[in-house]
Amino acid sequence: MDNVWIFNGDNSSFPAGVFLSKEKAEIYIEKHKLSGVLTQYPTDNLIYNWAIENNIFSPKKEHERTSDFIQRFTSASQEHYHYENGVCE
Repeated sequence: MDNVWIFNGDNSSFPAGVFLSKEKAEIYIEKHKLSGVLTQYPTDNLIYNWAIENNIFSPKKEHERTSDFIQRFTSASQEHYHYENGVCE
């Protein structure tokens, strides 16, 4: 398994679900009319490392190598979809 799909509901602090396929996630998102973002994440890796390995990000400043920066790092380059009331926008 190289990737999983994580659904984060609007205004949530933690994921509402983790799925092995986008299709499976969408079944629940539609069924419960959820709003939020479904994002594909690599397994066994940090997004920070993934972005560097895929030439999406390159740390240039010293603070971009700190644990505080790494633990909050996100990338809009990850495949992701926005939903409103269960419908993909």
